[in-house]
Amino acid sequence: MLGAIERYVKQAIVDKNAMVSSSALVAGSHLFKGSADVVRRWVNEVQEAVQSPAEMVQFHALSLLYNIKQHDRLAVSKMAAQLTRGSISSPLASCLLIRYIGSILSAGADAFTGTAGRSVYQFLELSLRHRSEAVIYEAAKALCSLPGVEDRDLGPAVAVLQLFLSSPKPTLRLAAMRALSKVAISKPAAVVKCNDDMESLITDGNRSIATLAITILLKTGSEGSVDRLMKQISSFMNEIADEFKIVVVTAIRELCVKYPLKHRVLVGFLANFLREEGGFEFKKAIVDAVVALMCAIPETKESSLFHLCEFIEDCEFTALSTQILHLVGNVGPSTTAPARYIRFVYNRVILENAIVRAAAVTALSKFAAQVPSLCASVAVLLRRSLRDDDDEVRDRATVALRLLGENVAVPLEDSLKLDETLPVDAEQSCSGSVTGSAVALRRDNFKPTLLLQPLPMPFNTVLRALRKFETADGIENPDTELSFATLPVVEDVQNKTTSRMHKVEGSASATKLREDAASRLYQVPELGSLGRVFRSTQPVELTESETEYVVLCTKHIMVKHIILEFSITNTISDQLLTDAYVSLECADDTEAYEVASLLPAPTISCGTVLTGSL
Repeated sequence: MLGAIERYVKQAIVDKNAMVSSSALVAGSHLFKGSADVVRRWVNEVQEAVQSPAEMVQFHALSLLYNIKQHDRLAVSKMAAQLTRGSISSPLASCLLIRYIGSILSAGADAFTGTAGRSVYQFLELSLRHRSEAVIYEAAKALCSLPGVEDRDLGPAVAVLQLFLSSPKPTLRLAAMRALSKVAISKPAAVVKCNDDMESLITDGNRSIATLAITILLKTGSEGSVDRLMKQISSFMNEIADEFKIVVVTAIRELCVKYPLKHRVLVGFLANFLREEGGFEFKKAIVDAVVALMCAIPETKESSLFHLCEFIEDCEFTALSTQILHLVGNVGPSTTAPARYIRFVYNRVILENAIVRAAAVTALSKFAAQVPSLCASVAVLLRRSLRDDDDEVRDRATVALRLLGENVAVPLEDSLKLDETLPVDAEQSCSGSVTGSAVALRRDNFKPTLLLQPLPMPFNTVLRALRKFETADGIENPDTELSFATLPVVEDVQNKTTSRMHKVEGSASATKLREDAASRLYQVPELGSLGRVFRSTQPVELTESETEYVVLCTKHIMVKHIILEFSITNTISDQLLTDAYVSLECADDTEAYEVASLLPAPTISCGTVLTGSL
């Protein structure tokens, strides 16, 4: 189909009517996606269309020509060098050509060499004085993004962007700010001369422009201008969204790393906004920034830690509270005054949810372990968490008290006092229990230790072994040391318990089957007058399971009758049993029973199970 119209499309590309030529070029761009080989044969006509005086034709022709040659880097370089000699008059085509040159230069600085390289750079500099603002911006952006460009080479481009900062058009101001923001990352000195113009844009109605102005000023500002910038930003921060605030916080962190002597002002600024309204992402960005500054600037450690402790006093985010408590537990004990942080941490144990309380208990245990002077005081606080409603909090408090060594002896002594108040009979009655063993161990000044390895046997086995040791070995050999090696061997009753459970389950299922079988009898009208079923036995196989007819028998015991229910299964596909019944022969010596009634099965087809009663 394309071959039939190819000649007409090629003629339309070089048509004198600009609309026809532009339409044919657009059609070629769409056809290139599916029939690239055919469109590549139109390269001569497309090159001729690039020289058209019509601006739109030049734009579409250059776009299609680049698509045809994009996989040939040398051909693209030659095309760009040839078109920079002044044959392009369309602003859109010029913007497109500048972007192609920028991509070529970014891929490799040696793409243009000799005369071609000089002509390309001259073309970019000449484009800075183009009549179209779009071409000027594209040329300035391309010059700013050149690899290995020096500050003196950026002068013309930065000067043009500085003029755009005072433009009445918001689009030009925003475009200039975006370009200068990229330059400020790698070449902040080249953007310093634009600081006066950017300070006036802090109050711009477009918040994107104002945010970019602040971030650039924070990157390019001097140490002496930090205080003035913070005052200007303070009134601005409350008027922008959280996403812009996060950008500002990141810029402030970079500025503090650049000027560490200003850490008090900058960290204080961040701490003030921790107490202001804001979402989770904004607060997390501030916390991360403060933590990063603590690592980069050691002088900020104590002041930053204090600011974070004040923040968790009114923090609504559990994740941030636990993060800060973890940090306080790691850093707080090594500060000059670690006791000042205990109040903030313990308040979380009293006022917060279970997750934060658990983190606070862990932080308190770190203070007690690393600061001996605080050990006794913190142990008192940890004992209060032993009565917490949450299991995790209680477990952490218990482990912490165990790790503190002698501090665990205080609650044990309290328990000892309680045990000593029991009457003698009560103590004797506990002699065969673990409680009695615990009392005896405490009376022998037993010092508990924390077991950090898994038990060699289940807990129920340990419990029974302790009871046997106390009643037997402990009495016969009082000097025997209590350990896992000296514990007597006891039988594991798990398998017996499991088997008993299986038996109970089996008996329950069998009972259910018998109840179902009895309920079927009540649905037979002929058997309704016999009364209630007292007991039903499990089905008994009367034949092998591989035979043609499988017969099962179930006995139903009543007050004066016994019903024999025969379940017959027909396994032959081409046979149908009719009026099927089972004949019963009584033994000669059995005169107590006689057949009272017989209920045959009308029909039994293959695969069905029918029952008959006798």
